[in-house]
Amino acid sequence: MPIPEDVTGDEIDKDVRQELQSLPKGLAEDVAKNLVMVARLIDEDPEGAYGYSKVALRLASRVAAVREAAGFAAYANQKYSEALAEFRAARRMTGNVELWPVMADCERGLGRPEKALDMAGAPEVHKLDKAGQVEMRLVAAGARRDMGQLDAAIVTLQSPELASNSVQPWTARLRYAYADALLAAGREGEAREWFAKAVESDKDGSTDASDRLAELDGVEFVDAFDEDEDEGEADAEGAEKVVEDEVDDDEGDLKD
Repeated sequence: MPIPEDVTGDEIDKDVRQELQSLPKGLAEDVAKNLVMVARLIDEDPEGAYGYSKVALRLASRVAAVREAAGFAAYANQKYSEALAEFRAARRMTGNVELWPVMADCERGLGRPEKALDMAGAPEVHKLDKAGQVEMRLVAAGARRDMGQLDAAIVTLQSPELASNSVQPWTARLRYAYADALLAAGREGEAREWFAKAVESDKDGSTDASDRLAELDGVEFVDAFDEDEDEGEADAEGAEKVVEDEVDDDEGDLKD
């Protein structure tokens, strides 16, 4: 797959670059460039990112960072079985537990929420950092919802991190998930409160909490571009009607 000229491979994380040092220099550069493309495209063009991940995987399947990138690319394309296999491979290579929550979410994607809940209660969770533990809580709550256990999902999300007033990278997503679970349980008033809190903490727009809040408040957004188009069409129709009237008047004068 083509690599844009502005991609050098130096953009990758230094830890990944260090992993690639086990490869011949030319090969390491090619792998690095493909990994850069995976990171660049995974949000906007998951299918494209998946294609680059397959190239990197073909070139260096024994590098843990490559297996991890391939896992995330497959995950972004809802290829959960493939993603889980890649994450497991990366974990075997590194012994790291960071991927545990996303592995559990793959189990959810495969229709196995019970397995995800088992993983949420495993010893590996205690080895996660705070962000990883919050992510695991989100996955566990999602698994509860998959099983129709809305009240249990709400309780799962109730935590010191949810109650804290400090804003952390996970705060907006945690508050959003809690609000969404409350709304699903029919607790609209509480849901509105927590969607508002999610908006307060969502500085980079990682959720659509503001849209959900507006929806609850009955606010309807109008696309200004569409409105301009409608006004333009109305003006054109009005002008056309004026011309028609003038022609009719001229024809009437000629007859007289």
